[in-house]
Amino acid sequence: MNNDLQVFAREEIKKGLSQCNDRQRDLFKRMYAYNKPELTMAEVVDAIPEDKLDWAMQQVKRTLTYTE
Repeated sequence: MNNDLQVFAREEIKKGLSQCNDRQRDLFKRMYAYNKPELTMAEVVDAIPEDKLDWAMQQVKRTLTYTE
């Protein structure tokens, strides 16, 4: 994946997560950093492997769609 696309994806995920409630963010954090609870949400998103970014974006978007 192009570096610019990675940067865009990570920023969109962070923006979406900022709109989620604490419970939703905690679930996302457990999915992507289950063995590192000390990480901030930004660190969790920055550590998502490139091949998982699309799926993470979809998860956040779906979460926001169903909670509106």
